[in-house]
This record gives sequence, structure tokens and C-alpha cells, in this order.
Amino acid sequence: MLREAYSTSLHCVQAQEGMSVSPDVIAKIEEGYAKLQAAPECHSLLKKYLTKEVVDQLKDKKTKLGATLLDVIQSGVANLDSGVGVYAPDAEAYTLFKPLFDPLIQDYHNGFAPDAKQPNTDLGEGKTAGLPDLDPEGKYINSTRIRCGRSLQGYPFNPCLTEANYLEMESKVKGIFDNITDPELAGKYFPLDGMTKEVQDQLIKDHFLFKEGDRFLQAANACRYWPKGRGIFHNNQKTFLIWCNEEDHLRIISMQEGGNVGQVLERLIKGVKTIEKQAPFSRDDRLGWLTFCPSNLGTTVRASVHIRLPKISAKPDFKSICDGLKLQIRGIHGEHSESEGGVYDISNKARLGLTEFEAVKQMYDGIAHLIALEKAA
Repeated sequence: MLREAYSTSLHCVQAQEGMSVSPDVIAKIEEGYAKLQAAPECHSLLKKYLTKEVVDQLKDKKTKLGATLLDVIQSGVANLDSGVGVYAPDAEAYTLFKPLFDPLIQDYHNGFAPDAKQPNTDLGEGKTAGLPDLDPEGKYINSTRIRCGRSLQGYPFNPCLTEANYLEMESKVKGIFDNITDPELAGKYFPLDGMTKEVQDQLIKDHFLFKEGDRFLQAANACRYWPKGRGIFHNNQKTFLIWCNEEDHLRIISMQEGGNVGQVLERLIKGVKTIEKQAPFSRDDRLGWLTFCPSNLGTTVRASVHIRLPKISAKPDFKSICDGLKLQIRGIHGEHSESEGGVYDISNKARLGLTEFEAVKQMYDGIAHLIALEKAA
């Protein structure tokens, strides 16, 4: 039976028909609720939407794979400085625990209502010519990167994965990588387990290597058996990259120097379709592509540039200009990092309620506007 493949983590126990949530887990859920409410410094979406009514409604529910409300909330309870504070232990969690997830998703994703539906997939096939180079003279944009997350059908998310699941998924995708013949995508897979210092240093130098998850992921039970089943694939040109079992099952990334967004998107489309043919992905009619974190649903697309905007970024209204263009600003080392040398990582903000191509176009149009402002400043 499929279910026998999953024995699980601390709370995500092997499912059996009719198996109820243990009193110990219910007590921990109630303790977690009390801890959140008693913490004035906590401003997470979890605290906002985990009401007493929601706790009473959901504390005795369990998914078919054995995930409970405790699996959903444990990271936000352990880390009171969380912004969101919840993770989905498996795909079913999004529907079984919808009294918590729906309002939280609506809040995070610009009013994406409980009856709203993610549009059909449109990666932008046949449209990439409409995204010519944003910076042909190379004055502003250092590099362009578009990534998306995907989950393999038939497997839960991190908290419910066994070591055998991780290894099986790695073996499955490695088999796909090994058979890629397209010269633009073909490359090599590097498992984290047993990686030599030489390979490690090179991947760090290329900014490809990912580290074991932060405390938010640790508390969500997303890092067990590390580094088993984890690894990195990149093509020979180092412009196409896939992370295996980092936070999501797969993070698929296309990137290159300069501002040619159309080329970067074209390569991503080709890569996604190559893998999808052999390993179907988890998708929900309402929420689109399903991943571990509810902040990354729908298109899961983050299209970004590393860009130098010394004049307008020095102005006090720079952030509000970007907000108005539906753009998100980060430092070049990712979330919570500072700008370095006036270089910013700027991306689309919305993931849900629009198509993949629309998400990329939002970034493209916004960056074109910022470059025009910089030129005029």
C-alpha cells in the first residue's frame, strides 16, 4: 500500500483509518495557542488567524498521511518572530485545515479570497519575444533569475517525509537529469551527501550551494536526515539549476548575466516541461502549484534582477515606488539581507491569482519603469 511508504516525524505519525489525534498532541496545540496569545511581541499571521474557535475546530483532525494541526503551526509557535508562521505538512493540509489557511492566504496574497481560483497555467510559451533585453547597454542590471517551486505528486511535504522518501525522490529526479539531452539543459547532479570539499567550494563560488534550513525550517521538521536525498543539478553553462529537497521537493531556476528576461524565461519553460513529462507535479484547482510554504503557492514564480539604481534608491520614497509597481525589494543575499554597494534584488511580489507569465511581466514592466526613473533622475 502507498501509505506504508510513510512513517513520519515527531507529530506526523503513520496514518491508519480511524486513527485519532493523541491527547498529547492536542495538549501541545492548545499550549501553542496559549503561548502565541500571551506574546505581545508576536505579530505573525499564525497568531492573527489561530483563534480559539479555529483551534477547537481543527485540533482533532488528521490528514490521511497523519499530519495534525501541530505540524502546521509548530514553526510559528517556536519562532515568535515569524512573519507567516505556518507550513503545510502535505497537500491535503491546505483543505483539511482551511479555516486557518484560507484567511491567512487571503491576507498574504493581496486579498485572494476563499472562493477565488488560480488561473490555468500559462508559463509564457510563444510570448518570450515580448520580453526583450531590459538593459542592452549593461548599465543597470547585473543578472536576471526566474525560479519556481514544484512538489512531486504522491509524496507529502517535509514534516511527513521519511529518509526512504527523500532517497527515492532524489533517485527519481536524478534519473531524469541523467537523461536530459538538450544541450542547453544537459549537465550534472551533485548530491550533498558525501560531497567533496572541492565540489563544495566551487558550488559556493558559483552561489549555487544551499545550506541546511534556518531555524524556521528546523522547527517545521523540514531538515531531518540532512543531507540525505538533497542535491544540486546544474547545466554545463551554469544558467539552469535545480535544487532537490531543499525547502520544496524541487526549486527550478533559470538565470544569466544581464537583463534578457525573455531568454531566461524561455530556458525555464523548457526545463519545467522536460521534468514534468516524467515526474508529474502536485497541483490544486484553487491554489495552483502546491508547495510547503503558503507564501509560495499559485504560480510559485519569483522573477528577479540584481540591479544598480544609485539615484532613486537613495530617495526616501523608493520603497513606496516599488510597492506601487507590485515589486519586492531584498538585499542581494536574499530575504532579510541588506543592499550591497547599492545593488538590490527586486522581484515580482504576487504569486497567486495571476498566471506565471503575468507574474514575470509584472517584474519586467516594473523594472523598465525603475530604469526610466533612474535615467531621468
